Amino acid sequence: MPYRPTHRQLQYFLAVAERGHFADAAKTCHVSQPTLSTQLKLLEQQLGAELIERGSVVRPTPVGLKLLPLARAVLATLDEIVDLATTGADNLGGLVRLGVAPTFGPYFMPRFLPRLHAGFPQLEVYIREDRPTALEAGVGNGAIDCAITPLPQGDEQFETALLCDETIYLGIPAEHPLASRSRIRLDMLAGQRLLTLGRGHRLSDQVQLLCDLSGARLGEDYEGTSLDALRQMVSIGMGLSLFPAAYAASEIGDDASIRLREIDRWPIKRTLCLAWRRGSVRQAHFQILAQQAAEAIALLDVVGIVPVRS
Repeated sequence: MPYRPTHRQLQYFLAVAERGHFADAAKTCHVSQPTLSTQLKLLEQQLGAELIERGSVVRPTPVGLKLLPLARAVLATLDEIVDLATTGADNLGGLVRLGVAPTFGPYFMPRFLPRLHAGFPQLEVYIREDRPTALEAGVGNGAIDCAITPLPQGDEQFETALLCDETIYLGIPAEHPLASRSRIRLDMLAGQRLLTLGRGHRLSDQVQLLCDLSGARLGEDYEGTSLDALRQMVSIGMGLSLFPAAYAASEIGDDASIRLREIDRWPIKRTLCLAWRRGSVRQAHFQILAQQAAEAIALLDVVGIVPVRS
C-alpha cells in the first residue's frame, strides 16, 4: 500500500506554514514542539521532499507551497466526514459556511435566509461576503463550504448548481448625450470612459471586454470598491458603468440621476450558481441548499433575473 500522510502530519505542516514558527505551531496544535518537529520531519522523509525551510525565517519551500492547498482540502474533507456522521441530514450538517458575492448577496440574502431558517431552524449559517475569485479560492481550500457566485471560470474543481441568469445594465449619467437613447449600440461607446470594480470581480472582466469590443476607455485611475461607489460616480457624470439587475432594482430604481440601458445586439448577462468543491461528501446538503436558493430567487420578481429551470 502506498504511503499516505496522516491527518496529524498535515495539520502540523499547515500550522508551521501559517504561523512561521515551530513553537507557535505546536501551541496551536496542542502538542509539544519536539512531537510536532518529529512528525513533520517524518512526513518530509516519507514524501522525499522538504516542505519547510528551517532557518532565521521559517516558511514553506516551493514544494510546500504547492502542497498547502491540497493539505487544506484534505483536512476540510475529513471535517466534512465528521459533520456528516454526527449531524442529521435533515439539518444539512448543522453548519454551513456560505460565501456570497457582494454584487448579489445583499439584495438576495434577506429573502433567502428567512426561508432557509424556516425550513432548517437548527442550521447555523456563517456568511462570508467577498470577491468571486476569493470565494472560489475559499471553497477550493476548505475555508468555506460553498458559495453563491457568478459561474466560476475553469470550474473543473467545482460542482455547480445553476440558480439564475441576471441581466447587466449599462448605467449612464442622466445629463449624458447617450441618456436620451432608448437603445445603445456598441459603436456609440467609442471613446467613452467606463468605470469598474476592482480586480477579482467578474464585472471587472465584463467592463474590460466591453471596452475591447466598443473602443471605450477603461477608467484605470480609479477602481470602485463597491457598486454604491460606482453608482455615485456615474450619478455625477464621471463615467459610465455596469450594474446587475438585482442591484439596479434595489438601489437605482427611480434615481433621476442615472439611466439604465441594454446594449443593442450585445445583451450582457451573468449566470449565478451555488458552487462547492468537487467530490465533497456533503454534496447532498449543497444540492438541497441550492434548491432552497433557487426557490427564493423565483420569488424575487425582479426584471432581468430569470431562474434557471433544472
